Amino acid sequence: MAAASATAVAKGNGGGGGRAGDASGTRKKKGPGPLATAYLVIYNVVMTAGWLVIAVGLVRAYLAKGSYHSLYYSIEKPLKFFQTGALLESLGQYSSLKLQRSKFRLKTTRLPELDIVLHCAIGIVPSSVVLTSFQVMSRVFLIWAVTHSVKEVQTEDSVLLFVIAWTITEIIRYSFYTFSLLNHLPYLIKWARYTLFIVLYPMGVSGELLTIYAALPFVRQAGLYSISLPNKYNFSFDYYAFLILIMISYIPIFPQLYFHMIHQRRKVLSHTEEHKKFE
Repeated sequence: MAAASATAVAKGNGGGGGRAGDASGTRKKKGPGPLATAYLVIYNVVMTAGWLVIAVGLVRAYLAKGSYHSLYYSIEKPLKFFQTGALLESLGQYSSLKLQRSKFRLKTTRLPELDIVLHCAIGIVPSSVVLTSFQVMSRVFLIWAVTHSVKEVQTEDSVLLFVIAWTITEIIRYSFYTFSLLNHLPYLIKWARYTLFIVLYPMGVSGELLTIYAALPFVRQAGLYSISLPNKYNFSFDYYAFLILIMISYIPIFPQLYFHMIHQRRKVLSHTEEHKKFE
């Protein structure tokens, strides 16, 4: 979902100013070692570049066509690669995180999307694993189980709506991670990280819901991914009804995530302003 990672920002963490805050405590938190830091910097730089490629692809396709319709085809492959790549890469880190969590606590602002979910699950981050997982998995689900599977919706304007929201969000987010790791976080990036979601998140959610809604008639007509009785497993599944349940699930979850991000914005940016006053 748009602005997905905003819910997992660590309490009291102001981005690049994290180390300054640690120094004032009685015990200084230990961060990732040099190799882990180097790996995360490289990964986040690559992801930033990847989403920039998607942004440039959208602009070039628009200038070439002179229309915003059907721009999805121009960025379909890199979108699938980088969005799914974040999921697969993070899954590979699960076992190492379980082994290392007793040695040090990694700051959540330094990790890709699913790392945040895994941290919630194993207790590193005091956040809801259910809510955070919903954000992360909904993106991959929407790309593969809806947009990829129902070709008819790929020309819908709603697809472009969530793609633009995701692209801007991810460029800012991975830039935020990179500069935070390097301890040189520009205020502009921090401000964008905690402000633009106010527009981008509803924009992305609207695009996602409208895309799922547009897919419903085609799913029902084709019986896509549905299993009917009788069969040897004595099991039935209605993908059409499942998509409707997915849409309904946005109702209780979206407000919680959105207002949590509003709270985080006030805390982080107000902390930054107070820090500037003392300098």
